[in-house]
Amino acid sequence: MDLVRHLECFVAVAEESHFGRAAARLGMAQPPLSQRVQRLERELGVRLFERTSRQVRITEAGTLLLAEAREVLARTESFLTAARRVRDGETGLLRAALPPDLSGETVAALLADFAGRHAGLELELHELSTAQQLDRLAAHDLDVGVVHHPCDVTGLELGPVLRRELGVLLPAGTAAAALEEVPLPALSGRDLILFPRAAAPALYDELLTTCARGGFTPAAVRHGQGASFVRGLVLSSGAVALCPRDAAPPGQGDGEGDAVWRPLTGGAPSLRHSAAWPKGRGDAAVRAFAEAATRALRTAAGAVPDVPDRPLHLRPASEYWL
Repeated sequence: MDLVRHLECFVAVAEESHFGRAAARLGMAQPPLSQRVQRLERELGVRLFERTSRQVRITEAGTLLLAEAREVLARTESFLTAARRVRDGETGLLRAALPPDLSGETVAALLADFAGRHAGLELELHELSTAQQLDRLAAHDLDVGVVHHPCDVTGLELGPVLRRELGVLLPAGTAAAALEEVPLPALSGRDLILFPRAAAPALYDELLTTCARGGFTPAAVRHGQGASFVRGLVLSSGAVALCPRDAAPPGQGDGEGDAVWRPLTGGAPSLRHSAAWPKGRGDAAVRAFAEAATRALRTAAGAVPDVPDRPLHLRPASEYWL
């Protein structure tokens, strides 16, 4: 029995005191309305109305149950409204993640954009590497993230792929630091600071391959991720680090003993990233986060659309894993 619909019929007849008017109010024929009321009476074991050829009158039992019926209908409408808000991404919990290399300004822009459009949605945001995000997305412990390409996108849907050109952070006072743009061969002989390979293995290998093709083979590769830690390695050891301009560590002044950021030339590597979520689970909230991330990357991080020869999801695995 459709209890909600039966209760709607009961309330309508009680308020109209007439089956014909109640049927018109509900947009249905009178016989089905009468049948629904009769079935409700049988299910409840209670007579709700006294019927005569001229009128219908609610019984004492019906009067006692009328307030309860109205409350059930009100709670049902409240439940359906809440369900619609969840469906439309206006409420609920969204588990999302961002990679560590995004600048504070980019993260702030994303959060402000998302909160302004979806104030009723609770956002649980994590800082996770691409590898960690892929693991959690596969386990459905994460709803959406921003990952670096290349990576294995099997089972994922992607937002627009964006690109940020990489520059170099290097000690001030060096010959390369005096240049407005640094060719990759000018870095030869220096150590290179990269994120740990486990964080994004394919991207790690791609960056080293691109540097080698451009004429820079590091003397050694050191690992670090935190902005202050990376800058400390640059200042203390004369190593260099790859990073986009928006994510360069603070304090990159031109004074002696400081670190400076310079754009690279000669086949410089780049970062490519996009929002990603499990296939078939891209509800309104997920897509809203993906759109906010895309806007923030373009406006705050200066990312531009990446236009590959073929869409990422159509490329063979060999093009992801170098």
